[in-house]
Amino acid sequence: MTTSHIISTTASPASHEPLTPLAFLERSATTFPEREAVVYGSRRSTYADFEAEVQQLARALAKTVEPGQVVSFVAPNTPEMLVAHYAVPLIGAVLNPLNPRLAGREFSYIFEHARSQIVFVDSEVAGVVADAAASLESPPAVIELIDKEFGVAPTETLPTYTDFLAAAGEQTTENTFSYSVADELAAITLNYTSGTTGPPKGVLYTHRGAYLSALGNTQHYRLDGASKYLWTLPMFHCNGWTMTWGATATASTHICLRAVRQDAIWDAFEQEGVTHLCGAPIVAASIIEAERAHTLDSPARLITAASAPPPSVIEGLENLGITPVHVYGLTETYGPATINEPQDHWAQLSVTQRARQLARQGVPMLQNSQVAVVDPDGNQLPADGVSQGEVVIRGNGVMAGYYQNEAATDEAFAGGWFHTGDIGVQHPDGYIQLMDRLKDIIISGGENISSIEIEGILHSHPAVADAAVIGIADERWGERPVAYVVANGDLDLEQLRELCRSELAGFKVPDAFYLIEELPRSSTGKIRKTTLRQLDS
Repeated sequence: MTTSHIISTTASPASHEPLTPLAFLERSATTFPEREAVVYGSRRSTYADFEAEVQQLARALAKTVEPGQVVSFVAPNTPEMLVAHYAVPLIGAVLNPLNPRLAGREFSYIFEHARSQIVFVDSEVAGVVADAAASLESPPAVIELIDKEFGVAPTETLPTYTDFLAAAGEQTTENTFSYSVADELAAITLNYTSGTTGPPKGVLYTHRGAYLSALGNTQHYRLDGASKYLWTLPMFHCNGWTMTWGATATASTHICLRAVRQDAIWDAFEQEGVTHLCGAPIVAASIIEAERAHTLDSPARLITAASAPPPSVIEGLENLGITPVHVYGLTETYGPATINEPQDHWAQLSVTQRARQLARQGVPMLQNSQVAVVDPDGNQLPADGVSQGEVVIRGNGVMAGYYQNEAATDEAFAGGWFHTGDIGVQHPDGYIQLMDRLKDIIISGGENISSIEIEGILHSHPAVADAAVIGIADERWGERPVAYVVANGDLDLEQLRELCRSELAGFKVPDAFYLIEELPRSSTGKIRKTTLRQLDS
């Protein structure tokens, strides 16, 4: 008889510490204090400068914000938004980065739901955000971020970020914040995703998940200390797919962009030697179509999600010396969860054949353990490239859950998997490929748009008896929403457009409104959106 022998271990401070991406800044600032960390127009900061501002903002925040409370930032890709990704969690608070293009009512809902204690907002949208905050029973303080670099006119009525920082006082040994955390499962950020059956949900990221996702992404994207990362992807979107922390982990240079414009991108390529950037297919198309487009002196990698780049875009990028990398994910998975890892023999394929392979959403990234396709009962379907079911994911790169929404969390995690709501197949080589979406989400220019949210606005018009919104293919944006409306009286479609403009962010307003006598419905009363898509094709 053999006796099994189990070797056990115990945790020791010498061999175990809670994971947090905050440690990336401490290491890079200590090891490479003089390396350029952040570039924004004429503003340039070393890693020592970067860390100093992080500590200064942390000291200022600690005067009014308690650990566990939420701090909202509404800004484009400015250095202040990047600093917030460290300073807010450094005091144990939770960062809530938001899209500046949201409508006032959307800001109000999020501030109230998140219980934001303080809101930092860029001057360009400060009026809208201040009004949204003031509409609440317990309004958060509002601090204005004035962008002197690009001359955005300040309101001159709100307290400023500069004044807020000045109140922090001088840094001493006693008031310097540690880059370690006691609990790696504590929330680090709260990101809001488009809801399909109601208001947007708050997605909670943990220090552990952010750490592992950031490291996984930098490995897959191939960043190192010589990398120049261009911020074409919004930092408010899944914390820039965790690259707010990832590019710092490798002590790369963050090149911030206030707005994604062709000239600004090509300026960065030519003047800063950009090596990496992320974004929706529209970013890739914009780069190719620019009058200044030319083959780069050194190669670059463009990581793109949403729909796969078509053959013409793949060929166009490669002709410029840019390698496209296709990833797939959701807000609930810290951004990218799978990656289309190219096989060696694909290099010999034609552009069209390679595009067919690259169109697949791929295999799990390092931070995730498994991806599968399941039937409605949760049974895993065969990897035959034919059997369609819901794509599910599990691993360290999955959210902790939805904030203040236990029922939605339980539903999303049914059977020990995260249910994406996307329909796909799994090929014999393990690569998944999306076929359709269960959720009524339209992905336009990398932004998520809830068709149900738009339908709710349309139904609020007294002359609308019924309404449905679908996404249609768009060469530039990937998808755009269009609305089908049944009238119960005289209906001016231009009034509907104005109603949507007043209630929704501009990018959510449908491109077209069509009057229809009756919406196609199933025997159970559900709108057949596939039929509407056929009408529009």
